[in-house]
Amino acid sequence: MKSTLYLKFIIIYIIFGFLSLFTVATLTSGLVSEPLKKNVSSAVYQEANMVATNYLPQYFSGHTSLANVRTQLSGIETHLNAAVWFVDRGGNLITSAQSEDFPPAPYKIEDFNPAEVGGNQYISGDYHGYFSKNVLTVIAPVVCGYTPKGYLLIHKSTDDIEQMHDLFMRVSYISLIVIFILSFVILLAFQFFVYRPLRKITEAAKQYATGNLDYEIPVNTEDEMGYLSASLNYMSSQLRDMEDYQKKFVANVSHDFRSPLTSIKGYIEAMADGTIPAEMQEKYLKIILFETERLTDLTHDLLTLNEFDTKNLLLDKTGFDIHEVIKNVAASFEGICTQRKISIELIFASKYLEVTADKRKIQQVLYNLLDNAIKFSDTDSCITIETTNRGDKVYTSVKDYGIGIPRNALNKIWERFYKTDLSRGKDKKGTGLGLAIVKEAIQAHGENINVVSTEGVGTEFIFSLPKS
Repeated sequence: MKSTLYLKFIIIYIIFGFLSLFTVATLTSGLVSEPLKKNVSSAVYQEANMVATNYLPQYFSGHTSLANVRTQLSGIETHLNAAVWFVDRGGNLITSAQSEDFPPAPYKIEDFNPAEVGGNQYISGDYHGYFSKNVLTVIAPVVCGYTPKGYLLIHKSTDDIEQMHDLFMRVSYISLIVIFILSFVILLAFQFFVYRPLRKITEAAKQYATGNLDYEIPVNTEDEMGYLSASLNYMSSQLRDMEDYQKKFVANVSHDFRSPLTSIKGYIEAMADGTIPAEMQEKYLKIILFETERLTDLTHDLLTLNEFDTKNLLLDKTGFDIHEVIKNVAASFEGICTQRKISIELIFASKYLEVTADKRKIQQVLYNLLDNAIKFSDTDSCITIETTNRGDKVYTSVKDYGIGIPRNALNKIWERFYKTDLSRGKDKKGTGLGLAIVKEAIQAHGENINVVSTEGVGTEFIFSLPKS
C-alpha cells in the first residue's frame, strides 16, 4: 500500500504542479500578450485618429499655428508616454514631441509608406531602425479638403505593455502557488481521512487472511470508511462465532456418535467372547437396537439441518388443512401415549383451517414439538394442541404440563445439541437437534416461533403460518 497507492498520489501531485507551471508560463503568457497589444494600440489609435481629424487639419487651413500644434502634441506625449511625429505627405517632419526615453525624430522618414500598416491598427518593431527598442506604431492621416495633407505617427514603447504583462503573470503565478498549496491541503486530507483508514482496513484483511480473527479495526468516524471498518469488525466477530460453533458442533457430534458406538462395540465384543451368556443376549441386543436407533435419529436430524444450512432449500408451498395434519401427527403417537397414559387434547378454531406452507416441513415441526412435549410430560398428564385464527395468520400452540424449562435456558434451547440439565434425566434418546430443526423450518417460511415456560409447571410453543 505504501509503495503503490500513496506514491501514485504523490507522483500525480508533482505532475500536476509541473503541468500547471508549464501551462501558466507558456499558454497564459501567449494568451495575455496579444490582447494587451491590441488593447493598448486601439487606445493609441483612437487618440491619434481623434487629433488627426479634429485638430491638425486646422494647421493646413491656416487656422492654427505650429506652436499650438507642438503644444497639442506635447500633451499627447505626456498623456500616452509616447513619441509623437507630425509629418507631411512625403514623410518630412513638421514637428514632434518625445520624452528623453525616445530618440529625436528624423527630419525625413526614409521610404515612408503610410499604407504599410495595412488592415491592422498598428505595426510592431523598431520602425525602420529609428528606435533602439520595440515600439507600437500607429499612423493616422490628416485630411484637409478631402485630401491627405500629412500624417500623425504615435510610437508607444512596448516596455509599458511588458510591465503590464509581467504584473499579470505575477498574479497568475501567485494564484498558481495558492492553488498548489490548497491542493496540498487536499492531499493531506486524503492522507488522514482515506489513506490511513484504508491502511488499517488492509492490515485487518491481511490478519483475517492469516487466521487472526481477533484483530479489530478502530472505528473513529461515522462515514463510509467507518461503516466499512465496523462491517469488517462485525464480520470477524461472526467468523469467530462460526469457528467456535464449528468446533463445538464437531465435538458434540463426535460425543453423540462415540457414546452409542462404544456401547454397541462393548456389548458385541462381550457376546462374541462369551462374557455375556446366550440366555442374556436378548436383553443386550435390545440395548444395541436402542443405541442404533439413536444413531439413526442423529444422522437423520443432521441431514435435515444440512438442508437448511445449504440455503438451497426449496419449500413446496401448498394450501392444506392444518387441522388434518395435526390429527395425523397426534395419531402417530397413540402407542406411546397409551403406554404412558398421556392424553392429547385438540382445540381447533374451526372445522377447517387452511394455511399455505410446506406440508412435509410443518408435519416435521409438529412431530418434533409433540415428541418433545411427550418426553418431558409426567405420567397421567395432558398435552394441548390449539389453533387460533387472527387476521391473515394462523397460530398453532403445543402445550404440555411437564417439568418446564429453566429461565436461564430459554434462549439456549434453539442451539444445536443443547440439552438442559433437567432434560438429561428424562430424554435419554434425544439428539438435542429437534428444536433447532423446528426453528429453522419456521424461519424458512418467514414466520416466527416463541416459547413460554415455567419450571415445574409446563411449556408452550407457539408458531405462526400464513392463512390461505
